[in-house]
Amino acid sequence: MTSQSVLQDLAGLLATGGIKVVDLTRTLEPDTPILQLPPEMGWGESWPFSMEEISHYDDRGPAWYWNNIKCGEHTGTHFDAPIHWVTGQDHENHATDTLPTGNFVAPAFVIDAVAEAAANPDFLMTVDFIKAWEEKHGQITPGSWVLYRTDWSKKTDNDEYLNIKEDGGHTPGWDPDTVRFLAEERNVIGVGVETVGTDAGIAPTQDPMFPCHNLMHGANKCGLASLCNLDQLPPTGALLIAPPLKIKNGSGSPTRVLALVAN
Repeated sequence: MTSQSVLQDLAGLLATGGIKVVDLTRTLEPDTPILQLPPEMGWGESWPFSMEEISHYDDRGPAWYWNNIKCGEHTGTHFDAPIHWVTGQDHENHATDTLPTGNFVAPAFVIDAVAEAAANPDFLMTVDFIKAWEEKHGQITPGSWVLYRTDWSKKTDNDEYLNIKEDGGHTPGWDPDTVRFLAEERNVIGVGVETVGTDAGIAPTQDPMFPCHNLMHGANKCGLASLCNLDQLPPTGALLIAPPLKIKNGSGSPTRVLALVAN
């Protein structure tokens, strides 16, 4: 079978519904929740999404409708490039405009921790948890994405979704050893989560702080945050498509994340 015939078969399956395209992306709107950093982490803020109409088939532009938009790079469903974190600053080809394009289309392994996250919003995925999953579904292969399913994206109330209490945020995330394991031993492209950022809500108190950002980007790996519809993906076999905007020296960008799944 030639490469051309493989692509033709893929196109045919997409056309006939043999392969389903699953949208893993939240809709960007002014109410889209964004990451809230503790005050001690700095005074800079990411802009929430906003849209300003330029014209709408009117005297400002009689035949066209368009808008200006404004938001931070890490708003809504978004891509984190290695340059986003201080530990990733010295890598080559580490920004949204220079990352290898092969990173944007790759297999996805979906690890289900829905029950654990429901029982404990501070649940941290461990290496043992992943190895137990691998015993059932097979080993995570190099050059893939690991998606952390919690069904957290089903929380439609922003306060419940962010889950910030007096002592900080409370959302599921990663044990630091797990991030090292995925980056070094499994050599993944990156990880994706349903929460507002790739780290747990308690990440400021972990060692190192924000371990997913610190260790994953330090290993020249990537991240995806604020995903949804992971319940529509199988544990293995999906193909993830997640290209960020090609922003020069971009640390990330809102991204339309799609998955191809056999129907």
